[in-house]
Amino acid sequence: MERASGFGYGGAISSTRAPTRNSTGIRRMKRRLLPALLAGCLCANAAHAASTPDTEAADTAARAWLALIDSNDFAASWQQAAALFKASISQQQWLDALHSARSPLGKLQARTLQSTVPARTLPGAPPGDYVVIQYRARFDNRAEAIETVTPQREADGSWRISGYFVN
Repeated sequence: MERASGFGYGGAISSTRAPTRNSTGIRRMKRRLLPALLAGCLCANAAHAASTPDTEAADTAARAWLALIDSNDFAASWQQAAALFKASISQQQWLDALHSARSPLGKLQARTLQSTVPARTLPGAPPGDYVVIQYRARFDNRAEAIETVTPQREADGSWRISGYFVN
């Protein structure tokens, strides 16, 4: 007797009949399709999570903050960052690091939202409300880059940036 298991309705299916060539092929097909279906469900769930009011507010804050960097107003980007961000890096260190990272890229040509992932905890950060946002960006001197921006909800309810990385 062969027993197959899976997710969803009818997760445990058993049969006392000998497998036929056709039923064996169907089982193989189900085994191959199940991971694809699960991946599709996870992607649909992630896309749904990306459109919550919190992630939209975090994206708005991130884009406004990135506009400061895009216009080379690096000092204002530090001043408008989250308290956690400012406690971890001095303004001068931020200016130096950002100049080194962004200047070689040239002017921004395009930026599109790639993903938003809400989080309550992040490595090296205290528990809180965060959204890890990734944008696909194109610059004069780099055809494709990924910018990761992490807004954090502050005590006053506003979203401010607590992390930025470009690669």
